[in-house]
Amino acid sequence: MENEGAPGAGRGTVRGVMGQAVLLSVDQGVATVRLGRAHGNAINPTLVAELHDVCRTVETDDDVSGMLLAATGKLFCPGLDLQELVELDRPAMERFVTEFNACVLALYAVSKPVVAAIAGHAIAGGCVLTMTADRRVLAESARIGLNEVKVGVPFPFGVSTILREQVPRAQLEEVVLLGNNYEGAAAQRAGLVHEVHPAERVEPRCLEILAEFRARDLHALRVTKRNLRSPTIESIRVNEAAHVGEFLDGWFRPTTRKRILGIVDELRRR
Repeated sequence: MENEGAPGAGRGTVRGVMGQAVLLSVDQGVATVRLGRAHGNAINPTLVAELHDVCRTVETDDDVSGMLLAATGKLFCPGLDLQELVELDRPAMERFVTEFNACVLALYAVSKPVVAAIAGHAIAGGCVLTMTADRRVLAESARIGLNEVKVGVPFPFGVSTILREQVPRAQLEEVVLLGNNYEGAAAQRAGLVHEVHPAERVEPRCLEILAEFRARDLHALRVTKRNLRSPTIESIRVNEAAHVGEFLDGWFRPTTRKRILGIVDELRRR
């Protein structure tokens, strides 16, 4: 039987697309999806829309047998772009969080192997993006964590469901409810990443991991990954919309608003 997933199954560079916030290149079967936005790759509507579109491309492109999720700049992603999103009223914020939730679900539902190269800090929503991957590799100098509860922002239903599946049960409450950031071996012990390496080794190591995945039969891998993740995906699809109001109530609470405005003021002074 021909192995569809073997390294080199792609036919050279299939596609290179540079959006405003996300860059996509495909070479020798590997799609490199790179966050490349100003403000340290903070998440705004443009990044969400482009990342969602890229997920569709990766999923349907027959020349792609694996995906590397990476970033440009010093940061992987610091989370939501609070400076932009704090200006939104409730209906606009509802549209944004609905689109963000759909993007996260699309990342989680990619049936091809996905490896996240976390060469810079991945905080809050940035960490959430990495948690959709099959394997996560962190730079020794980078921090990763989920600080939403500290700020007063609840996790959306779908994000919470994915975290429950991806974070080891023994560490789940500590990681999600306390909202601490982790580095190095502590991040690995917390279950947020699988490996830690010097920054210059992160992407090469991710490509090695992808090569191992891609050496398997791609059809078998995709069907099995879909089956493993389908209960979580279906639960999110059925229940997500009913819980959006909980997120919005938290986002617009006066105490949360005060914290967010304080963070925004600090960012604007830098």
